[in-house]
Amino acid sequence: MKIDHPSYILLQNPPGLPSIAVAWIVCLVRRSKLIIDWHNYGYTIMSLTHGTSHPIVNIAKWYEKFFGRLSDHNFCVTNAMKEDLQMNYNIKAITLYDKPAAFFKETPLELQHKLFMKLAKDYDSFKARTEFAHPDVEKSAFTELDVRNGSLAHVKERPALLISSTSWTEDEDFSILLKALEDYEQYISDGVRIPSIICVITGKGPLKEHYNRLIDAMHFKHIQICTPWLEAEDYPLLLGSADLGVCLHKSSSSLDLPMKVVDMFGCCLPVCAIYFECLHELVKHDENGLIFRDSTELAEQLKMLFSEFPSIDGKLQLFRRNLQESKQLRWDESWDQTVLPLLSSN
Repeated sequence: MKIDHPSYILLQNPPGLPSIAVAWIVCLVRRSKLIIDWHNYGYTIMSLTHGTSHPIVNIAKWYEKFFGRLSDHNFCVTNAMKEDLQMNYNIKAITLYDKPAAFFKETPLELQHKLFMKLAKDYDSFKARTEFAHPDVEKSAFTELDVRNGSLAHVKERPALLISSTSWTEDEDFSILLKALEDYEQYISDGVRIPSIICVITGKGPLKEHYNRLIDAMHFKHIQICTPWLEAEDYPLLLGSADLGVCLHKSSSSLDLPMKVVDMFGCCLPVCAIYFECLHELVKHDENGLIFRDSTELAEQLKMLFSEFPSIDGKLQLFRRNLQESKQLRWDESWDQTVLPLLSSN
């Protein structure tokens, strides 16, 4: 098998060890140009496990800096990273923000109901809260369908659907969310009129069992926590069905942005996200979501956002309308606008 010499080789970093050096050598042999798409620094991710002073972390830092400079063109995911690359690596980059794929969008009520009924087969959290005998009404925790006339609606006094996604790694501290949910439960016990919550945390990873043990030890009356592994096609549908997203991602470098929030915004889903330095490039506080610093602040935000739930006049719906009206670029549109001109000019 033989292929023509590529004009460019595009490499995402991380992972960049040893792929940056390998790609650079291939470019020399093939007379191609190397483009690096900087999503983070690999050495900062390694430092989460080994610490910042570990020899392997220092080697990885030197490696990324040395071989990164050998690239012909560079993209990065934030303006903060663009400035850092210029200042500390002497690398000139173009900011190319992550954008959601076209299938991340609001989910119509009919598809919501089908998804909830499907998930209810495996997860009790999605099942109807009360038993009823009518054979012609199909009901989930959130929706009900009268099969006689096809009438479909949200359940009255339904719980709020809170969603987060994670790879269950050290850069996300889910104890913050669990403590906030404990405080939220206490608000209800104290008489605050706010809805029950079904909190869905999707994903797989090394710390999942640890957090599942913590969740199993918690005793809620008004909150249910579900940690499913979703089929790929169900994840965007669930985001598009949710009422609020939560992000606990803290960038290892403080220079990249959480892709999960990008996808949530693609679904016009407002987000509460934990603070780090460049988060403002994505989450606009009090416009498309809220930024918190600890569990107490998150609990207060949940109470405030759900205080008028499910009214269309509350702040939660204002954030959703702002996202709907923002006319976000999609991934392919962003590529055509930012990357294609560079490739065409060379």
